[in-house]
Amino acid sequence: MYDRYYGSHYGGVFACLVFIGLVVLLFYPFWRVVSKAGYPGIMSLLLFVPVVNFIFLWVAALSEWPIERQIRELKARAGMPTG
Repeated sequence: MYDRYYGSHYGGVFACLVFIGLVVLLFYPFWRVVSKAGYPGIMSLLLFVPVVNFIFLWVAALSEWPIERQIRELKARAGMPTG
């Protein structure tokens, strides 16, 4: 029976579906960015850890990415100027 204080249980199901949709919408692009930067894609799970996500963001922004290191090493092997 419908309870006028809590509503029907379908609202909770809808809220769960919306939440799962938002998680997928955030998770996939973050996975792609992390992978393109040269880090393991699984590190994108850090997005969902409340304080660690900000720490990872700053570490990634201020450190040399693995892909940048690989490009520098390949340029050095090929005799191209780095920089």
